[in-house]
Amino acid sequence: MTHSPTLPIEAEQIQSMIMHRYPFLMVDRIIEFEPGKRILAYKNVTINEPFFQGHFPGHPVMPGVLILEALAQVGGLLTLIGREEGSNNRFYLAKIDNARFSRMVIPGDRLDLEVTLRRVIRGMGFYTGAARVDGEIVACADLVCAEVKD
Repeated sequence: MTHSPTLPIEAEQIQSMIMHRYPFLMVDRIIEFEPGKRILAYKNVTINEPFFQGHFPGHPVMPGVLILEALAQVGGLLTLIGREEGSNNRFYLAKIDNARFSRMVIPGDRLDLEVTLRRVIRGMGFYTGAARVDGEIVACADLVCAEVKD
């Protein structure tokens, strides 16, 4: 039997699909999903994020690499949702191309994460992702995630 998602997909369900946990789980909720095509999720960015202690004191900015990690996690979820239950395969970020950052992400922002699956070849998922705040693109990249069988 396959997962048939009922939207929204909440944090507890997300944790049952991917292995990330606090402080590295970068997805709070999935709000749109087209199997094998596209996914839209978000992360609420709060001042309580541990990375703000050092990035940067007095001027908190979400590290760009964590925005890309959030897009990769959403890409992995796009591929995993709809798979056979009991599949414990994992996806690891293998490559990032064409990364662009156009605005800082700060506490109080809702980071909307949209990822499109371009293709899957031999266990490698090729994705295009865009992160937005208030409808404005703050970062985008092409991502490759490798599937590792357990």
